[in-house]
Amino acid sequence: MSWQLTPSIVGDLARGAAVLGTGGGGDPYIGALLARQALAVHGPVTVVGLDELPDDALVLTVAMMGAPTVMVEKLPSLDEVVAPVHALGASLGRPVTHIACAEAGGVNSTIPIAAAAALGLPLLDADGMGRAFPELQMVLPTLYGITASPLAFADEKGNTAVLSTIDNTWTERIARVACVEMGCSVMLAGFAMSGASAREALVPASLSACLSIGRGIVEAREAKTDPVAAVVAALGGRELFEGKVVDVERGTTAGFARGNARIEGRGDTVTLSFQNEHLIARTTTGILVTTPDLIIVLDAETAEPITTEGLRYGQRVRVIAAPSDERWHSAEALAMVGPGYFGYDLPSHRFDGTIENSETAA
Repeated sequence: MSWQLTPSIVGDLARGAAVLGTGGGGDPYIGALLARQALAVHGPVTVVGLDELPDDALVLTVAMMGAPTVMVEKLPSLDEVVAPVHALGASLGRPVTHIACAEAGGVNSTIPIAAAAALGLPLLDADGMGRAFPELQMVLPTLYGITASPLAFADEKGNTAVLSTIDNTWTERIARVACVEMGCSVMLAGFAMSGASAREALVPASLSACLSIGRGIVEAREAKTDPVAAVVAALGGRELFEGKVVDVERGTTAGFARGNARIEGRGDTVTLSFQNEHLIARTTTGILVTTPDLIIVLDAETAEPITTEGLRYGQRVRVIAAPSDERWHSAEALAMVGPGYFGYDLPSHRFDGTIENSETAA
């Protein structure tokens, strides 16, 4: 069933997207500002479910590539957001019919709202991950043979290009170099797919989930119940740890925000390792959970999601884990987004403590 996305609900959607962003995906406040601006100027966006998508639709994903720490200071404009869509549509020689989110996380769940509003196109209630990941090829469409290229990208200076590559990993590698040269933050349009392919490859009802999570946090606060518990229940996850942030080591390298954060509490310490998104959560005695399942940091009292660039000394936080889309636990997917890909010599640890490897993966 389709529904209307208006400025009044953008805040709740952005909050829920920041939860699913697992620390990455960019600043939800900035994305919400951009989406509200576009909706105020161009009117509401119609959000449609995958089951309403015609087989012959032309769907493009729209996203920001770069380090979230950079986007806080280098705000995108609506012209920058729509430029790659226009460039890619011209390259394909067909009118784009629908916009989709590449990831259900942070700013990349709200930038497509701005694009859809400015272009007058419907937005899919779906995304390519069900969470956020740091690299372009790390989407479920890759597992279905859907190519990222031709990929269009644009920066705030007016530079625009369309890239064609032999596979999605090469798209990431070349586009990342361009992104660094263009200021470590660019807007993208790519993963052109038909309606039939989108129904197969995307995660359904992602924006509805973001909205529900964000509203649930606010409703729990208003009811004076535990909003963190509300998030855990909504995601079917579990709370891992509660404590105080005592150290954050963070730097922007090769277009990513990389680092570690230490949280002390309950007689133990949890260390979170991240590359834009949280990848590993460990205590002094062992691993709690790893990518591809979700590692989420929330304010201990309000459950406001805290991004990796927002982590600060002294914050009181609670760390929760939640399951990812089951397709991320196939052997092929783990090779692309599991701990080993990011340089950790570890098997995947599920949110519930289960340990899996390529032999046990679905």
